[in-house]
Amino acid sequence: MATLVVGASGATGRLVVEKLLAEGQRVKIIVRSTEYLSNSQKQNSRLNITQASLLELTDEELQTQVKGCHTIVCCLGHNLSFKGIYGQPRRLVTNAVERLCQAIEHTRKENTDVPTKFILMNSSGNQNHQAGEKIPMSQAIAISIIRYLVPPHADNEAAADYLQTNYPDTASQQNIIEWVTVRPDTLVNEINDSAYDIYPAPIRNVIFNAGTTSRINVAHFMLSLINQAELWNRWKMQMPVIYNSQIGTL
Repeated sequence: MATLVVGASGATGRLVVEKLLAEGQRVKIIVRSTEYLSNSQKQNSRLNITQASLLELTDEELQTQVKGCHTIVCCLGHNLSFKGIYGQPRRLVTNAVERLCQAIEHTRKENTDVPTKFILMNSSGNQNHQAGEKIPMSQAIAISIIRYLVPPHADNEAAADYLQTNYPDTASQQNIIEWVTVRPDTLVNEINDSAYDIYPAPIRNVIFNAGTTSRINVAHFMLSLINQAELWNRWKMQMPVIYNSQIGTL
């Protein structure tokens, strides 16, 4: 079995791939370009690289990608450029999540004993309405403005909502897909893993008192979700928020 990582050429996705390969796991990735992959990754026999735009793959091609994968990790995001933020596709993440889930369902119709894990990277600015999450009025106003002015935020919200709505924690879904939506706060780059804390909801105002989360810690948490059944069962069908801790390194 393998893990499929989409958004693998991004700053966080690359770290997820590195950690999976370091654990000796088989990994599939779908990337537009291999430019950001290291030579060691390109030459790693455990890494299967498909160079393509995910949304341009046919249904059959995408089904081939998810077949044999026990976990899907989605680190897709919009490029931080004018075209990336305001151009098409406006629903990059949502459409990718929807198509991946449909591909999983198609390939898993005859075998639903072991659910496929779906890990979605999201944002602490995405309020978990279905869990009854409450946020300060000042934050709610700011987020509503961001939602209107910055389309990728609305895309992230819709992607998480798709998983919540279509795969609630009920027996009626036959456990084809179980998911965790990981919500980091302000992302920063660090070289090494450090201690971090996980909460079911934000403990800070994400606009006016934001915390920080290193990308490598997000990758570490995702790897732990994949490898540790107890941790997965703790957070499945939830939207945990991850912050860097101030108590030192792991």
